[in-house]
Amino acid sequence: MGNIKTNIFLIGPMGAGKTTIGRQLARRLKMDFYDSDRVIEQHTGVDIPLIFEKEGEKGFRKRELAVINELTRKENIILATGGGVVLDKTNRENLIERGTVIYLNSNLKSLLKRTRKDKNRPLLHGKESPEAILTRLLEQRDPLYRETANHVIDTSNNSIRGVIQAIISCIDPD
Repeated sequence: MGNIKTNIFLIGPMGAGKTTIGRQLARRLKMDFYDSDRVIEQHTGVDIPLIFEKEGEKGFRKRELAVINELTRKENIILATGGGVVLDKTNRENLIERGTVIYLNSNLKSLLKRTRKDKNRPLLHGKESPEAILTRLLEQRDPLYRETANHVIDTSNNSIRGVIQAIISCIDPD
């Protein structure tokens, strides 16, 4: 593998398992792990819901753009991105150019189950039901995830170990 392509970037909807998978994959491959949302929180000193409350989604996306640019320049990392990272063309380009992009795809039922008790998902706390919101987000973002990804892996009915093995098989088919 070439130097810059040693990065693995995980994209996909909230609840697909990007952080959980990313953390364990990094441990297994002895790589550094970053979660872009956690880095934004570290930079600002506040959590994502408060950023959304004070700055709106537009303010958050501006911060996300800067953090994605910063993190994708690192080498030998696993990066779990936020679900909306693909909405920005520059983010998509940086991910594509600076690493191998894995789309962790999951069905609606699994996403609802995994996110139902999580209070750190500001986009799920609107006037609509979480099911309606997730359905709309998937319809909007799935084509962008697919356009950006080198590989698509379904996490719906797959164990963490199974997903990690599938990622390793994609990046190192030997």
